[in-house]
Amino acid sequence: MDGYIFENCVKIAKALGDLTRFRIIRVLSGSEESVSKIAEKLGMTQSAISHQLKILKDNDLVKSKRRGKEVIYSLFDNHVEVILEQIFIHASHSNYEQKS
Repeated sequence: MDGYIFENCVKIAKALGDLTRFRIIRVLSGSEESVSKIAEKLGMTQSAISHQLKILKDNDLVKSKRRGKEVIYSLFDNHVEVILEQIFIHASHSNYEQKS
């Protein structure tokens, strides 16, 4: 059982290990957005965003629902937001320590 959980942890870390995907998660933190809105906010094409959203969705980091003709994305659950927050806290702490 532990091996399976460790493999999932590595898959999630890999999914978050891309700047674009990390930025998408940040955009979705606390909100729901369409592909077009995410693309607009990040200054990217809808095609590029859709590709990255598929990877995030395959790793249960985001979920989607249809609203009319649009597909709306949000974080899979509050754990994703907690993970993101902890990464930011750690990164901020690490940068502070290196500058001291």
